[in-house]
Formats: sequence, structure tokens, C-alpha cells
Amino acid sequence: MLYSTLGRSGLAVSQYALGTMTFGSETDQEEAFTQLDHFAEQGGTMVDCADVYGGGAAETIVGKWLQDRPASLTDQIVLLTKGRFPVATTPGAEGTSRRHLRRALENSLRRLDTDHIDLYMAHSFDPLTPLEETLGFMDDSIRQGKISYFGLSNFLGWQVQKAAEICRREGFVAPVTMQPSYSLLVREIEWEILPACQDNGLGLMAWSPLGGGWLTGKYRRDMDPQGSTRLGEDPTRGIEAYERRARNNQTWEILDTVHHIAEARGASMAQIALAWVAQKPGVSTVLVGARTQVQLKDNLGASDIYLTDQEMLTLDSVSSPACGDWPYGSAGIEQRSRLLPST
Repeated sequence: MLYSTLGRSGLAVSQYALGTMTFGSETDQEEAFTQLDHFAEQGGTMVDCADVYGGGAAETIVGKWLQDRPASLTDQIVLLTKGRFPVATTPGAEGTSRRHLRRALENSLRRLDTDHIDLYMAHSFDPLTPLEETLGFMDDSIRQGKISYFGLSNFLGWQVQKAAEICRREGFVAPVTMQPSYSLLVREIEWEILPACQDNGLGLMAWSPLGGGWLTGKYRRDMDPQGSTRLGEDPTRGIEAYERRARNNQTWEILDTVHHIAEARGASMAQIALAWVAQKPGVSTVLVGARTQVQLKDNLGASDIYLTDQEMLTLDSVSSPACGDWPYGSAGIEQRSRLLPST
């Protein structure tokens, strides 16, 4: 397992982080403990939670695991959780206001059975709450010793930039990370979000690096998804909905290319797709989540793979997202190149 600092901070994290979104819903406590044990034994450090995962059950499971295992195993864990969305049906129990985040953080601390969280994140931008209020809460929580660092999740480029500017203006502690969806199937963050993060020293934590399971090769062009897979149970689920991606020819071109490289490498498609994300500029860690330990072991096998420049170039080329000529397309690139100073 390789390690890197999270953005410009001194927080060292493992190249692959363990996501717990399935804990308490699709993955029971026994299986979750098995995954956490294996992840830590393989040198993994960052465990990613959120208060809404399993309606709070994921945090409870992780908290029990931390108390049940010896310090020799758990001291390495960098604990991350997030707040923003409603865990209960209480009216108004959502958002990034001081009121909601204070309650969300206290409840997360209780479920995780700890008095301190290494990294706390705003799970999504809240258009109803002034960003100054949210960032002020994060700054206060760091100074109170409840959290060590904070980050942003699912923010747009302008929102990241605005947050960074507010922190500089107000003297707040700055965010160290941003957590976006990033994979061979979702690369649009490279247009604005990634540059904003790099310019302001935020390390990327990529979620859904396998495109909701698509990049494992489990789905076929000529067969609707079936069985105990995400789309087998619900073909319309989320951003990875089958019909939307299946009718895009580029999806299948990407999958064919990943399959070809995986075969040549003697690796799984998932390992190739994960290695591609891990090697992209600005990425500090990649979130992997699995229903079973078998899937987790395969995913963590990506830590042994380093793609060549040609393999990266091939994957970059086939997965380049479609865009208009301006400002992100060829015309925009050509125009900007003319404005670069000559050397």
C-alpha cells in the first residue's frame, strides 16, 4: 500500500480508502468487521463514513470495531465522517447550518464512540446556508479539538473556490480535501473542479471509481442486469442507471479497452480502473467499497499495479468526455495556448 499526504496538509493517508456506505444495509456487522480487519492488515488507513450510511448504522459498526480491536490495529486508522443530509425524519434536520452540523457531529461522535474525528466533511453544498456559516463551524470545531481537519464533498468548482477565498479572508482553517465522483466514466470534474482543488491545495478523494460497478465488467451490452448487483436489483439506480449508460457507445468502448489492458496484465478490470484513478494528478486517495471481502481483496489488489504511460494515454483517450468546441473543447484549448507566454 502506498501513502500520500492529503492535499497540502500533513495528514498521510493510504492510496486506497475503505468506504462504508453498505455497512448496516447491504453488509452486516460480521462481514463489515471482516472487511475492516483485512483493510487494516493490508496497510489501509482511511475509513470513510457518513451519518446517513445505513441510517447511522455504518458509524455504529465502525465505532464497535474500533473498540473491539487492539490499538496496534486501530491506531493507524484515519477516521472520516460527513454531515449534511437528514438521518431521521425530523423537520429541518439537514443542511450545513451551525445548528444542524453541531447536532450531526455530536451524534456521529456518539455512534463512533469517540471524542474526536480526524476528518469531518460537509457532505454536499447547501444553497440555503451562507458558506461563511458552514466554514465558521468547521473552524470552531477544529479549535475545540473535536476534529483535526475538514473537507468538502460534492462541491462544484466555483463552490470550492469560494470556500477557499472565504477561509483566507476570514482567517479560518482551510479545507484539505474534496470528495467528488471520479472514474473513467465520470471525468467532467477535470474541467473546473479538479483545477480549483489543485490551485487551493485540496487533495481529491475519488468516490465511485468503478462507476457504480460498471468498470468491473459485470454488465453486458446485450443483456439487462440481473441478480444481486446494484443494477440487477434496481436498473434505474443513481447516476449509474443502466439505460442511460448502456445507450452511450463510449461506455462500451471504455469497457472494451479496460478489458483488453486487464487481460494483458493478468489483472481484473476493477484493478485497472482503480489504478487509473489513483495515478491521476491531484488524487490523494481512492475510495473502494464492497459487499464482500472477496470483492474488497480484488479491489485492494490494485495497489500492486502501476499503469504505464501508454496505458494511461490509451485509457485517457477512450474515456475523454464529450464537450462542445468552447470553452473546454479543441477551440478553447487552441485559444488558451495562444495566450501562454513564450519561453
